Amino acid sequence: MSGIRVIGGDVKGRKLQRVPGDSTRPITDRVKENLFNILGGVIVRATVLDLFAGTGSVGIEALSRGAAYARFVDLNRIAVATVKENLRLTGFEERAAVQQRDALSLLKTVPDRAYDIIYLAPPQYREIWKQSLESLDANPAWLASGGEIIVQID
Repeated sequence: MSGIRVIGGDVKGRKLQRVPGDSTRPITDRVKENLFNILGGVIVRATVLDLFAGTGSVGIEALSRGAAYARFVDLNRIAVATVKENLRLTGFEERAAVQQRDALSLLKTVPDRAYDIIYLAPPQYREIWKQSLESLDANPAWLASGGEIIVQID
């Protein structure tokens, strides 16, 4: 698979690091472009929660396109290190937070803020996407009024 890059916004064209190994499945440029075309101007000044973040490509794309803040959550320590490096490469460290944690357990806690966009890209087994949506339904304070939840599944 080819490299990962930011496809729009302030750091368009910036290459991002991949998570070593095959534990993640980064979003393709085509899917990412379509996603952000659909979101349009909603992303400007938005807060974004990127769960199962992997490389952080989606949250970083949002920051590049004007999101105010992004929080990245992944249980894999190598993915967390990759997100931190990608934030450093793009200069977005000040507008982001990275947390090594199980996303499902996080969603059961009281949120520190409501997010305008919650992006879920969980592993494709055990219906974790469904469990994530059920957790958000049980704890709606995670999602801002009028906010969007986006789930990446095969």
